[in-house]
Amino acid sequence: MHGDFDRCVRAVQSKDDRFDGWFFTAVLTTRIYCRPSCPVVPPKPENMTFYPSAAACQQAGFRACKRCRPDSSPGSPEWNQRADLVARAMRLIGDGVVDRDGVPGLAARLGYSTRQVERQLLAELGAGPLALARAQRAQTARLLIETTTLPMAQIAFAAGFASIRTFNDTVREVFALAPGELRTRAARRGRGQGGQVPAVNGTLSLRLPFRAPLHPDNLFGHLIATAVPGVEEWHEGAYRRTLRLSYGHGVVALTPHPDHIGCRLTLTDPRDLTIAISRCRRLLDLDADPVAVDGQLRADPLLAPLVDKAPGRRVPRTVDEAEFAVRAVLGQQVSTAAARTHAARLVTAHGEPVDDPEGGLTHLFPAPDALAALDPESLALPRSRRTTLMTLVRHLADGTLRLGVENDWERARAQLTALPGFGPWTTEVIAMRALGDPDAFLPSDLGIRRAAQALGLPHTPAALTARAAAWRPWRAYAVQYLWATDDHAINHIPAHPRAEALTTS
Repeated sequence: MHGDFDRCVRAVQSKDDRFDGWFFTAVLTTRIYCRPSCPVVPPKPENMTFYPSAAACQQAGFRACKRCRPDSSPGSPEWNQRADLVARAMRLIGDGVVDRDGVPGLAARLGYSTRQVERQLLAELGAGPLALARAQRAQTARLLIETTTLPMAQIAFAAGFASIRTFNDTVREVFALAPGELRTRAARRGRGQGGQVPAVNGTLSLRLPFRAPLHPDNLFGHLIATAVPGVEEWHEGAYRRTLRLSYGHGVVALTPHPDHIGCRLTLTDPRDLTIAISRCRRLLDLDADPVAVDGQLRADPLLAPLVDKAPGRRVPRTVDEAEFAVRAVLGQQVSTAAARTHAARLVTAHGEPVDDPEGGLTHLFPAPDALAALDPESLALPRSRRTTLMTLVRHLADGTLRLGVENDWERARAQLTALPGFGPWTTEVIAMRALGDPDAFLPSDLGIRRAAQALGLPHTPAALTARAAAWRPWRAYAVQYLWATDDHAINHIPAHPRAEALTTS
């Protein structure tokens, strides 16, 4: 979009927050870059230029606006609706791969040469993988500076910088303030707004932005209704769960608010902050573009009333693709309660224990290598399901099957379909919630077929698939609207004293 000058100017002049993350406005006279919705008086059009990423702005010598903080805007929805090389690379960079494994590690995960990856990122985003990762490190550093009391040296290495000098230079260049000045400014702002002292002991309180509208009922309801005891819980108005991360583990509490998602993170190693935030955003589908999605689905006269009633539904996803695949197999042809019971048994017997002073979480979900070492006869499952589960976890453990954010969706589907016991429903639910394909579709799902029949839509799988062609590329969101017609627990947030404060934007 950044190449359409007139359209970008109109978005900036109207302060349209729908375009935050789609492009960035760089002001030639002040050498500052902003998000489209920046509250300051818009510059003259002749003083504007536009870039596709914050990294490209920084590389061109612009510094971040202190008013609109463009580095913290929602991510571009492009990376979650595409499966090409650039989109997969951006998802991996967001997951911290460049910081951990460098550009060669990024290229290896994608199956391309380093030169190919750099060339395509430069062509589309105006910045290479190192610059994109640097912009992300700067954002992580700002979060740690402003929300913790960690010493600056610890923040530098936790954010992924190789040295304190590089950390200091980058923060000054990107934010036009030294790290200490950033912290002082944040503390002053917090006192003025009745803010609290930043948390310590590895706990951070953050606000995760999203594009409005967002309807939380089915999003949180699905996660709560299918929660595995010990790994997930609904506690004091927040969905809480354990996280398996690169350097340690964590616990996150996510609370829906009208204009943001409250996020309370407890990490055993602060270097995991970037990946933890990325996975929480992915779990709640916060980088989706609800205007584009709902506009497409509203064009179908039978879906339009559902969209108008509760716009902004998201697809509940996952923080761990391998975990979700295992749970999808455990949930084959059984009720939600039975699937939770099977998963809880695995967790109790084979999960890694964790401490949770603030709630009732007890374990990390078992990793594939731990499950692959099990005796199949120890599993209280039908023989065919045991075969399906053990085949899956062995392929995940030895790396012949990968379900991470770098995946080509169609290739992953083909690999899953080749496994014993994987039919269309299991493959598509994994594509929808683990792989993140926004066009995944479940025409054989009983709840979908019932909803389709009640609405007057075709309700046989073949006929419904044909009708759903008009909903592409957003069929996974159509699934959420169809599921929501049922009075199932997945569509409701449990009652809580603060429930009346949960309203849609």
